[in-house]
Amino acid sequence: MARQNISSGNAWEPRMGYSRAVRMGRHVWDTGTAATDEHAATVGVGDIEAQTRRCLEIIEGALKEAGASLDNVVRTRNMLVNIDDWEVVGRIHGAVFEEIRPALVMYQVSRFIDPAWLIEIEADAFIDSVDHSDERHGD
Repeated sequence: MARQNISSGNAWEPRMGYSRAVRMGRHVWDTGTAATDEHAATVGVGDIEAQTRRCLEIIEGALKEAGASLDNVVRTRNMLVNIDDWEVVGRIHGAVFEEIRPALVMYQVSRFIDPAWLIEIEADAFIDSVDHSDERHGD
């Protein structure tokens, strides 16, 4: 089965030995995603809503590059520095995944690498239809 590593170009990836996302066959795993811009600067400092939206935008882009979309997401993990932010995060997650309804978990962590990060989100996707991208990546 072919493996496709998706890179954001972030300097952390080679340094820490990880990929933004990995696709094998019909499965796509997106790594913990923080709200950063193309220069790795934090987006929405102090704003859980802005950071949540940015995380989901990054995930959507990685999925697209892997031949998937948000419609293919089967599970998300939402890690929050302040669990009291769950309602804001849940509202945004609900708006994005209203019809998709993946499995979801939210939990509090003590901190992230960058203290300005309020949230990281991971997503797993399964591409359930056969198309040319499946042939390209192996099934």
